[in-house]
Amino acid sequence: MRTLLLSSPQLLEHDPGPEHPESASRLVSVLRALEPVPEGAILRDVHRMATTSELERVHTCAYVHSVMQLRGHAGALDPETILSPGSVDAALFAAGACLELVDALWEGRARNGFALVRPPGHHALQDRGMGYCVFNNVAVAAADLMARHGARVLIVDWDVHHGNGTQAMFEARDDVLFFSVHQERLFPEDSGGVEESGVGAGAGWTRNVPLPAGAGDGDHADVIERELVPLVERFRPDVVLVSAGFDAHEGDPMSEQRVTTTGFAAMCDRVCDLAEGTARGRVGLVLEGGYDLASLGASARACVEVLCRRARRGGAR
Repeated sequence: MRTLLLSSPQLLEHDPGPEHPESASRLVSVLRALEPVPEGAILRDVHRMATTSELERVHTCAYVHSVMQLRGHAGALDPETILSPGSVDAALFAAGACLELVDALWEGRARNGFALVRPPGHHALQDRGMGYCVFNNVAVAAADLMARHGARVLIVDWDVHHGNGTQAMFEARDDVLFFSVHQERLFPEDSGGVEESGVGAGAGWTRNVPLPAGAGDGDHADVIERELVPLVERFRPDVVLVSAGFDAHEGDPMSEQRVTTTGFAAMCDRVCDLAEGTARGRVGLVLEGGYDLASLGASARACVEVLCRRARRGGAR
């Protein structure tokens, strides 16, 4: 079985400005780091955009309509989430890449994969974009799996910032387990506390682990063993999705964490371990943050190499 990597030149058309941290150079650095593509992986262009109906599984109709009205125009969703004329199409292709990826995983055309996309998505709420995010890419993919296949989805978010948008979309559901490890008291400051554990039918299926500044590889590995492993054993996911931000890296200017490239690879490998049961190895990473170009590219490649090794080990289904 192979590892599927999805990206598109269209994603480079999102241009929030020359001084903005979420620049096209981020994706360029990842793609360059993947040259040559690791053995066992295939890098393919995204073939489609997400449709409005797919987006409206997680976003309000009014919000989707308001964003579509900005297609081909410059604008802003908030002071940090700036749009250029190519931004809406880029966001549609980003969500479309995640939909293509989960299709391939579910149908057995790939064992695992990585959607190399921008703009990122995990801060986008049902009714508004924020934190550089337009549409919530990982949530769109999870909702598609749930709607079309009745899948139970584990979402692991190891971006240094809390995935507040993803949590808000699924915290009342019992068919999504949302697990976030992030730096405490970082953007968004009003979310991601340990007391946020799901509501209603989803009570117990949201787990937040905020870590202090300076947390490194060992701290993150311990969180996965102590907090995530027991939850996965109870939840029994069909598919595992990862909001893979690399801004907890020791070289990243956006945080004070000390995760190394090796540490990200180890987290990826352990998440793949957890997917070997009911999820049958189906793991899809979705690019979120990461703002130091060197560490972003190196960490993304390290995770792809893990995915390729796991895919070769898994064999055909």
